[in-house]
Order: sequence, then structure tokens, then C-alpha cells
Amino acid sequence: MSSSRPRDTRWRTPARWPLRARLIAEQVVLLSLVCVIIGVVTGFALRDFLVQRLDQQLTQTAGRAGFGPGRDDPMFMADPPSRSGEHVLNGPGFGPGTLVFETLGGTVEANRVDTAGTLETIADQATLTTLSSVPADGRPRTVELGALGGYRVVSAQFRTGTVVTGLPLSEVSSTVLRMGLILGGVALGGLITVGLAGALIIRRTLEPLERVAATAGRVAELPLHEGEVALAERVPAADATPDTEVGQVGLALNRMLGHVGEALSARHASETRVRQFVADASHELRTPLAAIRGYAELTRRSREVVSPEIAHAMGRVESEAVRMTSLVEDLLLLARLDAGRPLELGEVDLSRLVVDSVSDARIAGREHDWRLALPPEAVTVRGDADRVRQVLANLLSNARAHTPPGTTVTTVLNPGRAGWVDLVVADDGPGIPEALQPEVFERFARGDSSRSRAAGSTGLGLSIVAAVVSAHGGSVRVDSRPGATRFTVSLPAS
Repeated sequence: MSSSRPRDTRWRTPARWPLRARLIAEQVVLLSLVCVIIGVVTGFALRDFLVQRLDQQLTQTAGRAGFGPGRDDPMFMADPPSRSGEHVLNGPGFGPGTLVFETLGGTVEANRVDTAGTLETIADQATLTTLSSVPADGRPRTVELGALGGYRVVSAQFRTGTVVTGLPLSEVSSTVLRMGLILGGVALGGLITVGLAGALIIRRTLEPLERVAATAGRVAELPLHEGEVALAERVPAADATPDTEVGQVGLALNRMLGHVGEALSARHASETRVRQFVADASHELRTPLAAIRGYAELTRRSREVVSPEIAHAMGRVESEAVRMTSLVEDLLLLARLDAGRPLELGEVDLSRLVVDSVSDARIAGREHDWRLALPPEAVTVRGDADRVRQVLANLLSNARAHTPPGTTVTTVLNPGRAGWVDLVVADDGPGIPEALQPEVFERFARGDSSRSRAAGSTGLGLSIVAAVVSAHGGSVRVDSRPGATRFTVSLPAS
């Protein structure tokens, strides 16, 4: 039964490397492997060739010394050539390193021509043992002779003993080593050249992909979440052709941007229709609501005596009409802010607005402890005074409506940051659950039952705060935990 686990066959390159670096690295690695294979094969071939030539020289050397198979079979020679009191290696034609080992007539003797051309006797017992163990079959073979290094030797058999002739492998090894160093240097230079040339070629090859990525990056920086979006960014036509892989990516990205642009246009059109409907409906509802409130007040002020049930019903009608009027006004304001209606900007004395708003809140919520912390100098911002006053009123009303009696509400004005003014409304109430904090500025969002709901609300107060502050180019945030809720409004300083 085969395993259902997928095998990972991906090339093991560092995942965090850029594509350019990965391509160059893989190219250099592959070329390095080719160079190593060529070097190894060439080295072995050269060594075999040089060893064959050395074997030919060895046969010729043994023949000149009279120990080789250049005549009749040595097994039928009565004796090897006489040295006549002087060793044959002292003659011409025997280069440095030539070695002769003899075991004739019961005597063992080994001599070698040194680098100065003089004859030296080999007395190392391990070397003599190795030479005596060479088979006398007339075939050259390689032996290691300790300090003397590697030798190619051939052994000849006589009736009175054996004679081993040898030539050193040092020249073969040095030639192979020089060849290896030359190949290594050439390969290293080639790898450096290929790496630099490959980097230039790959860089030029990937330039269209970089332009495609730059287009995607510019699109990612556009504010696509709201408002009308002119999605005009496209990959250049030269980089969006079906002829190349990068061109296919660019072409697909252009098609995707086209679909996204159409979807954003449709979304904006739909949002515009909804905002216009909300604005028109809110505007149209104000007239009947005003009539309902007027008739309810007229009934309450009439001199005719009405039953308690009718009086209570008309009171409820009037209170709900007031509440609905407030909701309609909030919806109309949000619709105007969403539509980008310009604000009536001017110099706003924020210190005075804070004092007036806290005073109004103290009158409306006597069961709370209202505190105020202002800098000694007046703080001014550039904005719409009525809208900024509404921000303060909504924050203070939110604190009063969603905290129990006895809660301390502190308003702080802090112009400490360069170019910005921070307005903070903090309370020591039960707090807002952490999961609900990101949603408090959404429309019709409500906290859970941990914040008192003694006074009803439309759920639009904080969304109006966020919309007005955003229209002023500022920001608003909330930090809340049990016993400490803090709303911070940041506005550009005047």
C-alpha cells in the first residue's frame, strides 16, 4: 500500500533568498559540479596516460640494465649481466630515482640513483621487504616505499634469484597536481566570470518582473477601502504580452486590476445611492417628525381633560418622536460627512468648548463626578466649531449613559505633541470588553450589558465622533479595561 503523505521534491534553496540570488546560486552550483566532474575525469585520464608512459620507460630501463624481458625468458638465463666491480646504475641513461633490488646468490642488495646522480644503498628493512614481495611476472605495478614515495616496479626471475627495477611516480603525481591546480584556477575564474555575467543577465531578464511588482505595490498603497477609487495603475503594455512568462503574469495582473476597478466602481456607485437615500430619507422624515412632536405637545397643552391612558400614550409618542428626530439628524450628518461635504473651518477655542461641554454634562448627569484638567494657556485648533462641540458632547454623553452612577469622568486637554492636540475623556467605569473595542466606532455598534443601558442610545454617537474627527484630519482611539476606559481624540493644532 502506498503512503498518502506527499513527498517534498522541491529544490532545497534558501526560501528567503531573492529570486535573482537563487538563480545565480543554482547556476554557479551546477557549473561547479560540471567543473569538478571534468577535473576528476581529466585527472584520472592524465594519470593513466602518464603511468603508461612511465611503464614504457620502466621496461626500457630494465632492458638496458639487462634485467628486463628484452631477450629470452629470464628463467632460462644462467645469470644476470655481471657488474664487473661497478654497479650497472652508474652507467649512462639511468635518471634520478631509478632503483634496482637484487636477491642473487643468497645476497640482498638495493640501490637507487639519488637526485645528485650518485648511487645510494637502501637499507630500510620495510622497503626491502616490500620490494622482495613483488611478484616476478614481468608486469609493472605500483608500490609504496615509505619515505621514497610511490614507485612503478617490474620484477624479473633468474635461476640464482630475482631482480626488481623501479622508477618513481613523483613526476607523475606532480604533473597531475599541476594540472589540477591549473584546472582549479581556470574553473574558479570561470565561475566568477559566469557569476558576474549571470547576475547582469538575470538582472536585465527580471526587470519586467520588477516593474510588474512595482505596479502591484502602487496598487497596494491605494486607499481602496472607502470613497471613489480611480484604479488607473496598469502594467506597461511591453510587460503584459502572452509571449513570455513574465508577460503572462503582467497580462493576468492587468485583467485582475480591471475586474477590481469595475468592482470598486460598482461598490462606490452602490454606496453613493445608499448615502443619497439615507440623506433624502432623513431630510424627508424631519418634517413629519416635527408635525408628530407638535401635535403631541398640542395635545399635552390642551385645556381639555384627557384620561391618564391617553396622556401617557401621547407622552410616549412625543418622547419617541424626539428620539427618532435625534436619530434622523445623526443619519443626515453621517450621510453628509460620507459625501465629503466641506466643513466650515475656522479658529476654534478648544479650551472654552471643553469647559462648556463639561458644564453641560454636569447638569445632565448630576449622579456622576465630572472632572476637568486644562493647560494654563488657551488651546486652539482649526476646525468646525459645531462639529467639534458635537464630538465632545457625544463622548461625554457616552460616558454618562454607559457607566453607573458615582463614576468619575475626567476630561483632559493635552497640547504636548508637536503639531497635535490630544483631547482625552476617561472614566473609571466597568470598561468595554476587549473583543468589542475594535467595533465601538462602527455604526449602530453597542457595548454589552456590562456597561449600563439605563439611557437608550442609537448606536451612532461614536461613529459620528470617528467621522467628524476623520473629516478634520485627526484620529480617535479607545483603550479600555475594567476600571479604566480612555477615549483619545487627536486633532491638528492651529
